[in-house]
Amino acid sequence: MGESMKSYRSHYSKDVTTEDYGKKITVAGWVEDIRNIGSIAFIILRDRKGTLQVTGLKKQHPELFEKLVGISRESVIAVEGLCKASDKARNGYEVIPEKFEVLSAAETPLPLGVVDKVESDLDTRLDNRFIDLRKPEIQAIFKIRTQVIAAIHEYLKSQSFIEVHTPNIIASSSEGGTDVFKLKYFEKEAFLAQSPQLYKQMLMATGLDRVYEIAWYFRAEEHNTRRHLNESTAVDLEMAFINSEEDVMKILENLVYNMWKRASKCTEELKILDKKVVLPKLPFKRLPYDEVIKKLNKNGSKITWGEDLGTEDERLLGEIMKKEGHEFYFITKYPIEVKQFYTMPEGEKYSRGFDLECKGVELASGSQRIHDVELLKKRLKECDLDPKDFESYLKAFRFGMPPHGGFGFGIERFLMELLEIKNIRECILFPRDRARLTP
Repeated sequence: MGESMKSYRSHYSKDVTTEDYGKKITVAGWVEDIRNIGSIAFIILRDRKGTLQVTGLKKQHPELFEKLVGISRESVIAVEGLCKASDKARNGYEVIPEKFEVLSAAETPLPLGVVDKVESDLDTRLDNRFIDLRKPEIQAIFKIRTQVIAAIHEYLKSQSFIEVHTPNIIASSSEGGTDVFKLKYFEKEAFLAQSPQLYKQMLMATGLDRVYEIAWYFRAEEHNTRRHLNESTAVDLEMAFINSEEDVMKILENLVYNMWKRASKCTEELKILDKKVVLPKLPFKRLPYDEVIKKLNKNGSKITWGEDLGTEDERLLGEIMKKEGHEFYFITKYPIEVKQFYTMPEGEKYSRGFDLECKGVELASGSQRIHDVELLKKRLKECDLDPKDFESYLKAFRFGMPPHGGFGFGIERFLMELLEIKNIRECILFPRDRARLTP
């Protein structure tokens, strides 16, 4: 193996061009596979951009050859050698090694195969996530995720929103209810934020009248389904001086369109995943709650007016709407009794709350908010919450608060629908659910 190399990498696999043929280059990565046929060996090396072939010739470097073919799979190595054109090699070239260095030897056996044809179960994959993420199809999900998050920033900043960061440790529940993680905060009790809701509303009183955050949600929900996480990420947005929730929905549907459009340009990743992304048509269908109940009842659901939609009702509605030509649709004008305390009422029975659904899965929930402090106190009491627990929040409404509204939009759920992924745990690096606290 000889002396240590001056540089562990001069080229990624996909960056080698015909100009490099006949020259010495240095490549580095993980040993994906070794095929030894006696006098010649083919080592497939994987880096972040793909794979390349290192061709060992026993006659040319016998000692180096023996050491090279003895490396365990998934070891990390750096190879310096001659780059040669080759019609038979992947990428159209091969590297003939002159020296190499083992940077980290992998133990055997591997807890999880990277290129093995036998599929591992999801728990085994998640227990060994650092290896699972070496697979090109898994990396593709997160490369697309990076692009759609870039589209979030790009679109919202074009609409004069500024990015903010709010606390995750808070003194009272963000949205009411019991699905909160409690923690000891010195001598006091505190909670992990269910969302940035209270803070982004408070910011509407500052003059920063359009804000957003890529936020963490912490929700102590007991269910352990394919579409729920106890720690997840979302786009949380609030905007002031609105006329109604319709202003908020327009921003949301355009945001989704821009994210979808950016994903459609990830051609290499979509090819790896064997997925095709078709841009949705704007505007999305607006479907009042009353009409939703009629459609569901007509198709066999027993849901009654005033109930929130359960998983099966959402799935059934998705099928109904797909037949009508709508994959994306808003459910609007919910009964006020099923909405959070900060949701603006409309008359006695209804609210200015909405959900954005895609193929039967809720992606976002939002509303016009209450900006009158007395009405807000009244709603807190109606939701069995004590206004005294929300004093710092309510204070922001006492000294000039404009009409405002916003939404929370789940990033993992968006990726699930975009890429037709069956389990939400595939869409976040290290998932947290009812049973999983490691790695």
